[in-house]
Amino acid sequence: MKKSILLIAIAMFSINFSIAQEKLPINIQKSTIKWIGEYTFYFGGHDGFINFKEGYFIKRNDVITGGTFIIDMNSITNTDIKEQKGKDGLVSHLKNEDFFEVEKYPTASLKITKVEYSDKVSARLEADLTLKGITKSINFRVKFDYKEKEMKTRFKIDRKRWNVNYESKFKDGAISDAIGFEVSVKL
Repeated sequence: MKKSILLIAIAMFSINFSIAQEKLPINIQKSTIKWIGEYTFYFGGHDGFINFKEGYFIKRNDVITGGTFIIDMNSITNTDIKEQKGKDGLVSHLKNEDFFEVEKYPTASLKITKVEYSDKVSARLEADLTLKGITKSINFRVKFDYKEKEMKTRFKIDRKRWNVNYESKFKDGAISDAIGFEVSVKL
């Protein structure tokens, strides 16, 4: 009898838990990831975009509590170089083994592991970022706009933590170890 009551209670809790949790797919056409790579010793660098392949937020009790996002590494573009040959050269270099090895690692991922709200629309996220098959924890601040169904953030990572180890042969052209991201995720 006690086992029956316990099983019924567990089943009821499981049903309530699954109802309280909602999976919200992102709109990959309206969501953007801008990347920014800068030089170490002078102002300037390169920037462009990279696309989400898929993704979703987890929502519980009317707030975002998690999510998983897949990034299409083959979609990387450059927006600061004007001539097509230069753009193509940079994008090709970013895709090769000096940087992201896109042929071997065609996707990257980010999985939100913790959300700490400071108010109703501001939070600090902890997430696991996987690049080149290497997963490392990162954290960053976000703003949620529930009316617009959007999350925005800006953060930097140390590329060397993911074995993105390219070093310029020219001291005055050295690139920073930091890669910046400006992200807008829309539902």
